[in-house]
Amino acid sequence: MTTALPQNNARFLLAARPVGAPKASDWQYTTQSVEAPADGEVLVEVLYISLDPAMRGWMNEGKSYIPPVALGEVMRALGIGRVVASRHPGFAAGDHVTGLLGVQQYARVAGSGLTRVDPALAPLPRYLGTLGMPGVTAYFGLLDIGRPQAGQTVVVSGAAGAVGGVVGQIAKLKGCRVVGIAGGADKCRYLVDELGFDAAIDYKTQDLKAALREHCPDSIDVFFDNVGGETLDAALSHLARGARVVICGAISQYNNTEPTRGPANYLSLLVNRATMTGLVVGDYLPRWGDAIREMAGWMAQGQLKAREDVVSGLENFPTALLKLFKGENHGKLVLKV
Repeated sequence: MTTALPQNNARFLLAARPVGAPKASDWQYTTQSVEAPADGEVLVEVLYISLDPAMRGWMNEGKSYIPPVALGEVMRALGIGRVVASRHPGFAAGDHVTGLLGVQQYARVAGSGLTRVDPALAPLPRYLGTLGMPGVTAYFGLLDIGRPQAGQTVVVSGAAGAVGGVVGQIAKLKGCRVVGIAGGADKCRYLVDELGFDAAIDYKTQDLKAALREHCPDSIDVFFDNVGGETLDAALSHLARGARVVICGAISQYNNTEPTRGPANYLSLLVNRATMTGLVVGDYLPRWGDAIREMAGWMAQGQLKAREDVVSGLENFPTALLKLFKGENHGKLVLKV
């Protein structure tokens, strides 16, 4: 029996390179006919789309760790969905898969770029968060680059986000003192009361440098940065000897209309014999499964918690994406198609 293919596919195309924060005119919402997969391809009904800060960088023209989204192309995004039709030997209709599916209802993609997931083991959005790219980013960024040791102090910016919350929890599992930086009293309470951070700093109401001195009396051994700008400067001013700074992102800078602001006091790296290293999670693809297995084990034991912030409706993509840059999301931001 052959299952009839869906007729139309709604999708968001990149219509213009954003200047500052993306706006409605930067997108084109269109529909097209759905085509059957060719040899080696899979047609996927997209169920959830991951909304990530990195998407803002993918819209810019210029050299980066990944080519930019071309004008007129479907906006790039990680997603999770159900296989509708397959001409790849590794997948069958009904399988749940994750990969670069784009901001659309249906994705016709190469099966080689997909990974099967089991919805019985975890809710599907979790495979876009703690058991997906953000969790793996946190795992390797902290453990491979940050190299925390028991008793050391780890500070995380963007700590209530999808990556930062996992970083802090893994650091606690490794016996570290963990201080999170987040915006708002609710997020700070969440870090301490639910995720087990030792302290949280509200950058919106507190003097960041003074708070770091208070909560990190022995200075910072590992700084995991998702924010950049003034937050990075404040942390660099309070490094311990031999500190490791992990540059995961710089969300405070992504919508700048002026050149990106770099660290003003980078000589602290020299004085403290510290290192600052960039992190691109794609470098760890060969070890991806190792990270997922260990984190799934921690979750099963109740040692690692996760939270998703789910927005419904593909048509709400432009406004939902902006929640990231306004600090309005609580946990991993996901769009339910």
